[in-house]
Amino acid sequence: MAAVWQQVLAVDARYNAYRTPTFPQFRTQYIRRRSQLLRENAKAGHPPALRRQYLRLRGQLLGQRYGPLSEPGSARAYSNSIVRSSRTTLDRMEDFEDDPRALGARGHRRSVSRGSYQLQAQMNRAVYEDRPPGSVVPTSVAEASRAMAGDTSLSENYAFAGMYHVFDQHVDEAVPRVRFANDDRHRLACCSLDGSISLCQLVPAPPTVLHVLRGHTRGVSDFAWSLSNDILVSTSLDATMRIWASEDGRCIREIPDPDGAELLCCTFQPVNNNLTVVRLQDTCSPRVGNAKNNVHVMNISTGKKVKGGSSKLTGRVLALSFDAPGRLLWAGDDRGSIFSFLFDMATGKLTKAKRLVVHEGSPITSISARSWVSREARDPSLLINACLNKLLLYRVVDNEGTLQLKRSFPIEQSSHPVRSIFCPLMSFRQGACVVTGSEDMCVHFFDVERAAKAAVNKLQGHSAPVLDVSFNCDESLLASSDASGMVIVWRREQK
Repeated sequence: MAAVWQQVLAVDARYNAYRTPTFPQFRTQYIRRRSQLLRENAKAGHPPALRRQYLRLRGQLLGQRYGPLSEPGSARAYSNSIVRSSRTTLDRMEDFEDDPRALGARGHRRSVSRGSYQLQAQMNRAVYEDRPPGSVVPTSVAEASRAMAGDTSLSENYAFAGMYHVFDQHVDEAVPRVRFANDDRHRLACCSLDGSISLCQLVPAPPTVLHVLRGHTRGVSDFAWSLSNDILVSTSLDATMRIWASEDGRCIREIPDPDGAELLCCTFQPVNNNLTVVRLQDTCSPRVGNAKNNVHVMNISTGKKVKGGSSKLTGRVLALSFDAPGRLLWAGDDRGSIFSFLFDMATGKLTKAKRLVVHEGSPITSISARSWVSREARDPSLLINACLNKLLLYRVVDNEGTLQLKRSFPIEQSSHPVRSIFCPLMSFRQGACVVTGSEDMCVHFFDVERAAKAAVNKLQGHSAPVLDVSFNCDESLLASSDASGMVIVWRREQK
């Protein structure tokens, strides 16, 4: 969809809350139809001046009909939930040698240590120093990346043709988390403060909701797919963690929080998580953050805490993320601090290593780890959302998780639990993008290596603050969720 038509849809979406207050289903149908009509009009090739005039008149008419727009209200006062991004094939493979012996029986990789983070960064640089500018990293994975992304610029690759589908089953309740299944193009899940989780299928058309997982008695704050996508783990404000079978949506186990506190976020330990597909391991341990400032390593087979696997932070734990090998865990709290923990692979014990105060009193709402972002940014990195009206990119400088600020990008975030992600394919191309939600009701794309005018694209269409974003494995689809319960799936424009 042309940029002007996206702006028209954004204006309609912002006024959508005023339409038929007692019939929310109509509002969703209206936006869907408007998106369809605007896409069709975009193909007609109307002159840009005519489109801009239409946008101006449309805004005036809506303003006369409904009055001036009010500022978007704060999301419900709830405990923010944060978890690492979905672990795609490329992300998992970055920290492992191309050694067939590192592959398990079903193709999952075992841990192959590369030593310290300083050594890892040096090796990342050394492998590619002699490559000419603009060349692609010469690996089979790079070739697959190039085939999926195409020989396009960053701006071209992140041009979207508009809305592919809108899910509205959680309308009027915030959807704090939306996630595509790992290495999957068409399976999507989202959790809601209405206490349920939806499992959705995008193909074959029309997209459908396969299962609605019910059982939590209060809002679901977070969830995570297992690496093989056969189970999901969810955390809730009802102080329980639940394990679900994705195939039929049944609840396998309910685990109460050891402290009896609201559970705010969770993530799987990457190496042990690989073994969940075997169904024989007893050490598959999601990390859980709760509202009593604690981080716990839980054994999902026994439902018990791992001995030595607990630690206390200075505030409520809102965000968690492992590095790819699973040796370092980062946790962010609502007082503006990020802690790094050394994780003992044999016992599950956590050892507190470093602490960074990003900004006193500014909640850390998202942490996303990446071994290296692009050929131009070959250091291990963390992408951080804090309530500072900025998206922050940090460099990991040692094997204890010490962080050094690399750069920041302007967004609107002062109170909502906004999240961001690294794009899965661009690690092997020139430049690299990150994507984030924002309180301005837009989805923003930034090139981390572009010194000036880092903004690559902006998607408009939500009528409430955008809380989370998620790419499918080949970046052909992007899902975003907002504080009013709407989930939009965007389709990448095919060149």
